[in-house]
Amino acid sequence: MPNINAAIIGVSAYVPDYVLTNAELSTMVETSDEWILSRTGIKTRHILKGEGQGTSDMGAPAVLNLLAKTNTKPENIDLLICTTVTPDMQFPATANIICDKAGLLNAFSFDLNAACSGFLFGLQTAQAYIRSGLYKKVIVVGADKMSSIVDYTDRSTCVIFGDGAGAVLLEPTEEDLGIIDAELHTDGSGRIHLHQKAGGSMKPASHETVDAREHFIYQEGQPVFKFAVSRMADVSVDMMKKHNIKPEELAWLVPHQANLRIIEATARRMEIDPAQVMINIQDFGNTTDATIPLCLNQWESQLKKGDKIILSAFGGGFTWAAVYLKWAYNGADVAVK
Repeated sequence: MPNINAAIIGVSAYVPDYVLTNAELSTMVETSDEWILSRTGIKTRHILKGEGQGTSDMGAPAVLNLLAKTNTKPENIDLLICTTVTPDMQFPATANIICDKAGLLNAFSFDLNAACSGFLFGLQTAQAYIRSGLYKKVIVVGADKMSSIVDYTDRSTCVIFGDGAGAVLLEPTEEDLGIIDAELHTDGSGRIHLHQKAGGSMKPASHETVDAREHFIYQEGQPVFKFAVSRMADVSVDMMKKHNIKPEELAWLVPHQANLRIIEATARRMEIDPAQVMINIQDFGNTTDATIPLCLNQWESQLKKGDKIILSAFGGGFTWAAVYLKWAYNGADVAVK
């Protein structure tokens, strides 16, 4: 029986039109462009505005553009996985809503929550379904409306996050391409440092939780930073060693865009050149599940068939992961739509 991998055969993204600059943020909370840049590397972030607009309103256009780019009919998609921490509703799944809005009438769909590592967890889940032979065309959408859970009076978190969505289409291949390996990790004890206090079954919404501003991101910066630097670098270096990838042989590191200092520390541990690292945090901030597909979409024209790529992420919970893949097509041959 031939070895089957899941290969990314198309990528797309969507970000809202509204751009929130550091200058504007400085009118909302005590901060400055210099303070934000020096600590995060972020200059701007996109924010989804409008009554009744949710994560699906970014995920659906990303999917529709992906279908157009890959000349794929909506009815031919077998499965859609939406990785998100900001679902439109507690239920139904945002994946279900995206399928409805994008016309994926035959697709089985569900949400997956692994915080900022979610997109990588989603890729490995898609890989398992494709390798099983159950499905041939699987879309993974990473999408988050982080502005919906950001406290814009808390300068330690409000400067970091933005809104956006990215999507990839995966299909089976017998070539030595696609997802080669993945390492996924979780440590639930890390929840004390990064979580949303209220809104779940443990602490349902009430007047008291709203008044106490407990429906926003809670983050203890130093322990999260320390753990992220260590774990993201560890799992990325381990992947290189496991597959005997020399630094000069790696085409790209695609890191989760949480903080520029975390990205730079990971690259140093991997002993790769900064030119091998995809970085767009300055333009989009931390869009949680969308950061990695946003990078892939932005750099698509530079990606070549056979490129060795490591995707790496760290998220609340704690979660961390690395995916090693070989790119399946020449990005320059794909018309930008």
